Amino acid sequence: MICRGGTKLPPAGPPWDEPQAMGAPPLQHRLDQLHRALVTLAGFADVAVAALQPLAHQGVAHDHIRIGGLKALMRVPRLSQFRLEPRANLAYQAQCFARAEASQRTPHLIAIIQPGRGVEHGALIVEEIEGSPPLLPSDLQALAETFAVVHGLALPPPALRPPLADHPDAVAGTLGFIEAQAPYLERAVTNRAARRQIEAELAWAREFADTVRGREQPQALVLTDAHPGNFLVDRRGRAIFVDLEKAVYGSPAADLAHASLYTSTLWDRRVAAVLTRDEVGDFYRRYLSHIGRRPAAALAPWLMPFRRLIWLRTTSWCARWAVLSAEPGSDWSAAALPADLIAYTRSRIADAFRHGHPHRFAPG
Repeated sequence: MICRGGTKLPPAGPPWDEPQAMGAPPLQHRLDQLHRALVTLAGFADVAVAALQPLAHQGVAHDHIRIGGLKALMRVPRLSQFRLEPRANLAYQAQCFARAEASQRTPHLIAIIQPGRGVEHGALIVEEIEGSPPLLPSDLQALAETFAVVHGLALPPPALRPPLADHPDAVAGTLGFIEAQAPYLERAVTNRAARRQIEAELAWAREFADTVRGREQPQALVLTDAHPGNFLVDRRGRAIFVDLEKAVYGSPAADLAHASLYTSTLWDRRVAAVLTRDEVGDFYRRYLSHIGRRPAAALAPWLMPFRRLIWLRTTSWCARWAVLSAEPGSDWSAAALPADLIAYTRSRIADAFRHGHPHRFAPG
């Protein structure tokens, strides 16, 4: 199968009737349907339902199911963070994996289960990566190298970049995500001082976007949700990025910020750490040393602005989640997620709103 982006995708299974609306029932009720769809795919006909092993939740957007004995996982979306309908959401995610595969820093995409009755969001079958969550700050060097490799992939011509979002003006593209989430801030952020600071940063972001409009900006395939908890470090010491859901063609500076901001390094409880200014600076310098002098010089003016922008993007996402997760029946409802994950997520969001420090540690 060749998609519009020119990237070859693995075969997809047959559609399962008509897909229903986004919003997943509890995973245990879907294993039989997922198994029924899985065994129609080449190479999976002999998989027993008992071989499907749900993994512990680490995030809010997907369920992950190990396919025992095959070094493969099912990534089952719970919702679309880009507000796409199920089939478009799955196609977008498949292309994220396909576009990044040449880096050898992401899992291989094996097959696709199309959305349908019982598997409303469909699923991707991907390589299971054997590795451990990064240890910060020591594994920041591996993250820097992975970013340099992924960002160094050749850019396809603009006409071949869809369905991935294409942001030649990456500041405007990032501000677009922020503006879509900003309406939730008033309901979510009850601390007035924190909300005033967020609003001041939002005003800065709008002014900055106007100031740089029309200016050439570095562009690459960027991973977007690049907090350290979305990496596994393999036995060769490589940082493998495993959550390819929201890749876009945008600014490399966005990934560097999201990997090293306070709001990111504490987001996943398995890797939680607070980085010092020197540690952040070393991370940036190592990345810049990997990409070469000319690209580094072109990117340098954008590094600090994107730390502010990505802090805003993260904080406004937190506001969106805080509001929607409390609404019964919402795709984002916390009701079907483990209580300990929800408690930790809410504690991190409350901390982010309480601190209100958009660029706590600038690059050194």
